[in-house]
Amino acid sequence: MDTSFDRRFAQSQPASARPRGRTMVRQLTAADSKRLLAHFIALSEDDRVLRFGQRTADIVIENYVRGIDFVNDAVFGVFDSNLNLTGVGHLAYLPARGDDEPRTAEFGLSVLDTARGTGVGSALFARAAMRSRNSGVGTLYMHCLSHNATMMHIARKAGMDIHRDYGEADAYLTLPPADSASILAEMFEEQVAVFDYALKRQVRHANTFLESLMPSL
Repeated sequence: MDTSFDRRFAQSQPASARPRGRTMVRQLTAADSKRLLAHFIALSEDDRVLRFGQRTADIVIENYVRGIDFVNDAVFGVFDSNLNLTGVGHLAYLPARGDDEPRTAEFGLSVLDTARGTGVGSALFARAAMRSRNSGVGTLYMHCLSHNATMMHIARKAGMDIHRDYGEADAYLTLPPADSASILAEMFEEQVAVFDYALKRQVRHANTFLESLMPSL
């Protein structure tokens, strides 16, 4: 099985929709909670329905972010030049049915409207699939409303087995076991993303400092 999801997705994107540069996906920690909350709050009412399955008030989102288990789950994000999260993927590991059964992980995704069509969602899914494979997950699972165009597009491109029922959809992808190449690839992806984030943060701080020196009009 070809698990190079990011390359496959990039090739299937029309040239006008491809991002100008490589989409960097960094794993988030509890230290990113404020930016994570800001991302979800920035979602429109319709996008909140697509992400959470129902209309979701700010207080519910606050409780959701507060309850994220950054240790046992994996949360990934794509940052813009202002260090705002344009896309977030949450990978939650489901309880194993037995000691000999491969684990299953569920993936949830949200992308700001301004970042649609740039490959952010595909990059987040690719990273989640890589982490799932390297952590012993046999099946990657997504549940969403059947009219969630972004999730359905990603599921079809990944070759997932999709089941629709009563306006909802479940998609499954069987993953091969991890190997040295997949483990090294994930390590490299994270190191590059961390460096990219650090560089963006330095540029942002430098711009803020220069702006503070400019005379006010």
